[in-house]
Amino acid sequence: MTRPFDTVVVVGIGLIGGSLAAALRALPEPPRVIGVDPDERTRALARERAIVHDAVAPAEADTALMAAELVVLATPAGAAGEWLARLGRLGYAGVVTDVASTKTGITADAERSLADDATFIGGHPMAGSERSGIEAADPELFRGAYYVLCPSNDTPIDAYSRLHQLVTSIGARAIAISPDAHDRAVAAISHAPHIAASALTNLAAERAGDGEDVLRLAAGGFKDMTRIAAGSPDLWAGICLDNRDAVIGALGDLSAQLGSFSALLDAGDRAGLREWLDRAAQVRRALPAQWVPASARLRELTVAMTDRPGAVSAVTLAAARARCNVEDIGIDHVTEDTALLRLVLTDEGDVDALVNGLRADGFDVTLAPLDPEAQA
Repeated sequence: MTRPFDTVVVVGIGLIGGSLAAALRALPEPPRVIGVDPDERTRALARERAIVHDAVAPAEADTALMAAELVVLATPAGAAGEWLARLGRLGYAGVVTDVASTKTGITADAERSLADDATFIGGHPMAGSERSGIEAADPELFRGAYYVLCPSNDTPIDAYSRLHQLVTSIGARAIAISPDAHDRAVAAISHAPHIAASALTNLAAERAGDGEDVLRLAAGGFKDMTRIAAGSPDLWAGICLDNRDAVIGALGDLSAQLGSFSALLDAGDRAGLREWLDRAAQVRRALPAQWVPASARLRELTVAMTDRPGAVSAVTLAAARARCNVEDIGIDHVTEDTALLRLVLTDEGDVDALVNGLRADGFDVTLAPLDPEAQA
């Protein structure tokens, strides 16, 4: 399979940007990877460790940006808007994505700033580390991790297919979610947990007082639960403000959960407490330690497409709603206005609901085993 992009520019080569650049450079047929970063030492380390082919300062980045087929904004969400405006002024006409943990705001910024010929597809790799900076860059960081892509109604099929191929080539699991749904989800599974970890840490510090050694007792579960509280305060303040409404909603739901447990405890309801705890335990135990696709049960979904707005978004979001994971995606052009969109699905999710839903929406869909002999 040919590489989806020949030249990739990564703006911001810290933990995420550096790891992505390193993962791309480690591919059997790597694209040319150019890093952009304001820190001279970071640029030097990125070159020295072969994380990028070259690295330039932001003031010198215009030539590299205009030569790239893909620009990855691996900056904080607040800084990404300035780069989108710059790409718009340059008239950049390629594909742009980002790695920020909130999607609604940056998607709106991209729609306002980029030229009509450019394509923005929001991205969020669900991977990270308590470490930061270029020193923490790891080409294996994304392997096995979810990598969210947020196509819009205007996303061209070919652009989405190429970005999906790039994401899966580094070992990540690409999943399509709308920007709004993404922000609501990460408020519950990422942002609220960080706030809860910080709250627990602050609580322990307050209970310690001036003359007590409560914090000396902190070990095991407490350290595991509060590890993420050591993250950058500036970064997390920005994330929470960017996703303010969704975070406030998630904190309200978390407060309701804690209130329910408190009420059961106050009532001395042992059975209720056990049921509450058991429900959480079952959900937690059901989370897979590592996802391994059942390749013998892969299926190919073929969708006849016409050149209509929102087609790729409709199909990929339908797959996400049915909890079907797209292992691979490609497109075969039949005529200038028609094509066959081919999605390789794993054995997850409700594929019947996906097929029926797409047919109800007017799509011509066929489903068949990817390898009939393996499934015989």
